[in-house]
Amino acid sequence: MKKQAFKYIVVALAVIQLATGFLQAQSKKESGDLKNWPAGASPKEVGKKVAERFVSSPHPNFGRPTPPVRISYPEVCTWYGALIFAKESGDKDLAKRLATRFEPLFGIEDSLVPVPDHVDHTVFAAVPLELYMQTKEKKYLDMGQTMADKQFGPPFGPRAKSESQQYYERGLTWQTRMWIDDMFMITAAQAQAYRATGDKKYIERAANEMVVYLDSLQKPNGLFYHAPDVPFFWGRGDGWMAVGMSELLHSLPNNNPNRPRIMKGYKLMMESLLKYQAPEGMWRQLIDDPGSWPETSCTGMFTFAMITGVKNGWLDQKTYGPAARKAWLALITYIDENSDVREVCEGTNKKNDRQYYLDRKRNIGDMHGQAPVLWCATALLR
Repeated sequence: MKKQAFKYIVVALAVIQLATGFLQAQSKKESGDLKNWPAGASPKEVGKKVAERFVSSPHPNFGRPTPPVRISYPEVCTWYGALIFAKESGDKDLAKRLATRFEPLFGIEDSLVPVPDHVDHTVFAAVPLELYMQTKEKKYLDMGQTMADKQFGPPFGPRAKSESQQYYERGLTWQTRMWIDDMFMITAAQAQAYRATGDKKYIERAANEMVVYLDSLQKPNGLFYHAPDVPFFWGRGDGWMAVGMSELLHSLPNNNPNRPRIMKGYKLMMESLLKYQAPEGMWRQLIDDPGSWPETSCTGMFTFAMITGVKNGWLDQKTYGPAARKAWLALITYIDENSDVREVCEGTNKKNDRQYYLDRKRNIGDMHGQAPVLWCATALLR
């Protein structure tokens, strides 16, 4: 009888231990723990795989003839993501290889450097400016700062239009288009110039521009139409706004007069996104359309924005922490054995047609999707 009783006690203790472990795991999930992760899900491990995938890849063509005409913005976003990930993870070897990838752009591959005559081209400045901050080599600063200055200088080249001059005279960049994508592209270049130089004019430019876009484009629910004449909340389009506001607020001084307005717009957007997150943690190709498919690039962007908000105390930990955790754990299940992210919407122009968005090609390894994973991993490590 004693042996039998002892056996029952041992079994009971084991069950209690398992139950305790389960409850602790659930507690972490429910509390929005952003530090402790299951095996294979840590930001350091995931970020390393995706960064290595990038550094071993050739310059992608992004639908252009071979060889690439210029380095395109999806590669810039991924390169920037890999660099900041290398810095936050302390991976000096990775950082060195990412810098080595850049060296030919000062010589035999200089024709691949974009001309800073469009927001999608000028965002390239974020990469040399990050390299400058990590290496202190002035050649990177000269290249990046020159591009950031030309963005807010007088209009030039064949892309300059009559409205370009009008925007310039208003103190905005002549590259203003009132497309939601711009609020990452412009912000990234100008915020990086501020971080590299400490000159407030750069961050103030970005903040002024952001307020104009928010006042003009944000809808009452906090989201943004893909275009004024296209009343759809396209995931990645809104993702650029979410990341742009997060990146800007991350560096914008507390005493900047535009900060309260930008924070208001950011929080309104995050509140709306919380409502539209799918049960498994993803966001959809059309954010508010339950019949739309889970899309990884926008999910990564929204996850980054929420992680950044929770980490900086802008968003309530108990409310947004669980959403950010669930989103990260869902997002990384879309990374295949080659460290390629799948279910990435292809490059998409505007069209006033729901089916157009639902039928967009779902790419694998597209850098529109690779970059946000690196941003998220970095934000989690900060």
